[in-house]
Amino acid sequence: MCCSLYIQAQDSLIVPKGVADTLEYERFLENVECSLFEYYYETWGKERAYQVIDSLGYEEADRPTFPDSVYIARLQKLDKETIIDIEANDDMLSVLKYFVSKRRKFTALCLGRSKLFFPMYEEYLDKYNIPLELKYLSVIESGLRPTAKSKAGAAGLWQFMYRTGRMYGLETDSYIDERLDPEKATDAACRYLKFLYGMYGDWSIALAAYNAGPGNVNKAIRRSGGQMNYWNLRPFLPKETQMYVPNFIAMVYMMNYYPEHNIVPLEVKHYDHEVDTVCISKTVRISYMDSLIGISEEDFRYLNPTFKTDIIPESDLPMCITLPAELIPLFLEKEQEIYGFEDRLDTMNMSFVVLEKKKIHVVKPEETIADVGSLYNVTITDIKSWNDLRTTVIYPGQKLTIMVTERKFVAKTEASQVSKTTSSSSSSSSTSNSKVNYSYDGQYKYYTLQNGESLWTVSQKLGIPFAQIQELNRDLDPKKMQPGDKIRIQKI
Repeated sequence: MCCSLYIQAQDSLIVPKGVADTLEYERFLENVECSLFEYYYETWGKERAYQVIDSLGYEEADRPTFPDSVYIARLQKLDKETIIDIEANDDMLSVLKYFVSKRRKFTALCLGRSKLFFPMYEEYLDKYNIPLELKYLSVIESGLRPTAKSKAGAAGLWQFMYRTGRMYGLETDSYIDERLDPEKATDAACRYLKFLYGMYGDWSIALAAYNAGPGNVNKAIRRSGGQMNYWNLRPFLPKETQMYVPNFIAMVYMMNYYPEHNIVPLEVKHYDHEVDTVCISKTVRISYMDSLIGISEEDFRYLNPTFKTDIIPESDLPMCITLPAELIPLFLEKEQEIYGFEDRLDTMNMSFVVLEKKKIHVVKPEETIADVGSLYNVTITDIKSWNDLRTTVIYPGQKLTIMVTERKFVAKTEASQVSKTTSSSSSSSSTSNSKVNYSYDGQYKYYTLQNGESLWTVSQKLGIPFAQIQELNRDLDPKKMQPGDKIRIQKI
C-alpha cells in the first residue's frame, strides 16, 4: 500500500555522508508526495475547520493568502506559545508560503491521521516531560505513515535507522520490525529527543541533531565559534539540515492555522478511541483473520505494520496486536479457534494456498510508477524487475506486468492440483510423490530442494507464504540453487 518513498527523483538522490536517521530536505518533499497516495485511508472530525471556514465565508475552492505581516504576527504568536525558537525571517516565510500554496492536501491528510496518532504521542511526550509540539516532528519525518521507509534505510513514523533503533530497544528480525510499531517507536523517539536536548539545552538545536546527528551539529558549533542559538548556528549546519527546523515550524503553523487557509481535514480510517490492543499467546496467521473475525489483511496491516510476514510468531514476551475495538470481544471469543485454525482446516480436509497471478496494467495519463505500486500493494523495485525497466519513468498506454498474490481455501485434493499447475510439469511429477525432507539446526527448520524446485514451488507445496520463504533466504541466489540444497522455511 505504501509507495515506500521510491519516486522518480529518488533514483538520482545521493544521501550525504553523516546524515543520520531522518529525512533530509529533498527526501522530505518526496515523503510529502508519497503521503498523498494514501489519503483515502484516513478519518477525522472536521468540526473546527468547518466552523472557522463558515465564519470566514470561504467558498470551497478558495485558497486564501495573506500579507507577510499576517504570517509574521502568527509566527510571533506561536513563538510565545511554544518552547521552540521561531524566527520570522525570509527563509521561514518562503517555506511557509510553499506549504500554504502547494502542499495543502498534505496538511489535510496529516490532520486526519493525527486523530489516530497524536493522542498516543501526547501521552509519551508528557511521560518524558517533553514539549507537546514535538508531536509535529513525525509529520515531517513520515507524513504520519507507520510504514514509511526511506531508500537510506530509515523506517517508521519517526524514521529510525536500524542501528539507532537497536540502541533504543527497537528489535528487528525475520518476523517483526519494531521501528514500525507506533508506540514503541514513539517511546524510543522521546528518549532520543530528550537525550539530544540534554546535550545542547536547546530544542531547536536538538531537532537539528535528530536530523543530522550530533556529530554534524558539534562540527557546526565549532565552525560557528561556539554559537548555541539555532538561527545563528543554522548557516554552519549541513545544507540539507538547514531546512529541517523551518519545515518543522511550517508544519506547526499549518496544523494550527489550517482553517484560516480553507483546509478541511481528509477522512481517515480509524480514530484513536476506536482501536484497542489484545495480547496473543500462540502463533497466528494474519491471513486467517478475515475468515474468523472479519478484518481484512489490508486493515489488519494498517493497524499492525510491525509484522513483516503472514506469521505472528509465538514469543516468550507478550505479543500484542491492535484491532478495531468492536472486534476485540469476537477475537476473545474465537481466540482458541484462531490459534488452532490450521488444525481445523485439516479436519475439514481443506488447505490454504497462495497463488501468484500475472496481471497486465495499462498506464493511465499522469499515473506514476508509485501510483501503480500503491494500487497493487507492490514495490517499485518489483515493478521494475517484472518489466525489465531501468528507470522509474512510465508513459500513458504502456502495459506493465504485475504479479499479484491471491490467497484462498480449497479442498486438499484441489490444493495439490493447484500446486502442480503452478510449477513445471517435470517439477510436478518429481515432487508430488516425493517424501518431504526436513532438517533442523536449533535455529531454523530446513527443507531439502528436489529436482526442478524453486522457492516459489516450495511455498506452494508446503503452503507457506512466498514472502516468508524469501525473507528467510535473502542470502541465497535463486539462480544458483541446486537439488539437495537446504532452504530455511521456519524460524524455530
